[in-house]
Amino acid sequence: MTPAGPGTLPLATRLVVTLAGRGETVAVAESLTGGLLAAALVEVPGASAVFRGGIVAYATDLKATLLGVPGELLDRHGAVHPDVAAAMADGVRARLNATFGLATTGVAGPDPADGQPAGTVFIAVSRERGAQPRGLRLGGGRASIREQTVVMSLKQLAGMLEDSDIGASSRREEDRRLQCYVLSEHSDARSRGLSVRTGTVET
Repeated sequence: MTPAGPGTLPLATRLVVTLAGRGETVAVAESLTGGLLAAALVEVPGASAVFRGGIVAYATDLKATLLGVPGELLDRHGAVHPDVAAAMADGVRARLNATFGLATTGVAGPDPADGQPAGTVFIAVSRERGAQPRGLRLGGGRASIREQTVVMSLKQLAGMLEDSDIGASSRREEDRRLQCYVLSEHSDARSRGLSVRTGTVET
């Protein structure tokens, strides 16, 4: 199997380095990409530190048996649906014991499938707090649609990691400001002859 394309290597490399630095892992569940997403990640030296593995569930029934996608969801909407992508991501994350789960499902073409035209794609990233699906309308031929799906999946995970870092940085800054405030209040109270611990006037 060949990598999704040369454009994926810098992005995949950044993800592997970031995940390794955070001590986190990723697993993938693939349908239309057929293993290309996994290949993009393992192309990076050192990927074994963060890549747990992947499940290629190309047939609709395997999405249920291997990934735990509810059968009634597949019966109602078919395999090309945002909730299916989310369930796939949740399933692979849980089954392969990873921090994050990535999933791809859609129609690579050239013919429609499940009532959807070629280029209709849904991807998802799952973490402990739940999955975030995303719909894509992609152009080009079959190979291009699959490659674009890999790139967008990597970008979605990168965005989630970036948001997480920003959130953590914001929380650290809030903690720092709170600590500064408490220290300032303590200093002001002592200068007024008050005891912060007891709330009484010192004599």
